[in-house]
Amino acid sequence: MGNCQASEAATVVIQHPGGRVEKLYWPTSAADVMKSNPGYYVALVTLYVSEERQDAAAGGTIRLTRVRLLKPKDMLLLGQVYRLITSEEVTKALRQRKYEKLKKSKAELMRKQQQELLLHTTNDQEGLQQKENSEVTRQERDRQRSGGGAQMAARGRHWRPSLQSISEMGS
Repeated sequence: MGNCQASEAATVVIQHPGGRVEKLYWPTSAADVMKSNPGYYVALVTLYVSEERQDAAAGGTIRLTRVRLLKPKDMLLLGQVYRLITSEEVTKALRQRKYEKLKKSKAELMRKQQQELLLHTTNDQEGLQQKENSEVTRQERDRQRSGGGAQMAARGRHWRPSLQSISEMGS
C-alpha cells in the first residue's frame, strides 16, 4: 500500500484550454511544453485569498487565481499547477495591465494637480492678503504723513504769507 497523495504532489499538472488535465511526473522546461502545444504559452497558476471584505457576498473572503507567464527557459516544478494560455489571452491581459497602469497614473496625476491647485490657491490668497495688508499699511503711513495738512484744514483755510512785508521808501 502506497501513499497516493505523495505521488499526486510529485507531479506537474498542466491545464489545457479544453479542460483536459495533463500530468507529468518529471520536471520539464516551459519550452518543451510550448513545443508540444504550438500557439500556447505556459503560465503558473497560484491561488490568492484576499483579506475579509465587507462587500463580499458569501463568506467574506475573495479567492482569486493569479497567472504568471513563464519564460521558455523556466522549469516546471513538481507539485505546481500550470495552465496553457493562447497568445490572444496574453495580449488581452497585457492590454488590460497597460490600461490599469495608465488609469492609475492618470488618477495620480489628477490628484497631484488638485493638490498643486489647492496649494497655489492658498498661496494666491495669502499673497492677496499680504498685498491688501501692505496697501492698508501704506495708506495709514500716507495719512500719518499728511496728518499735518488735515489739522490745518480743521483750523481754517486762510492764506497767510510766509514772507515779511517790506516797507517802501518814498523818493
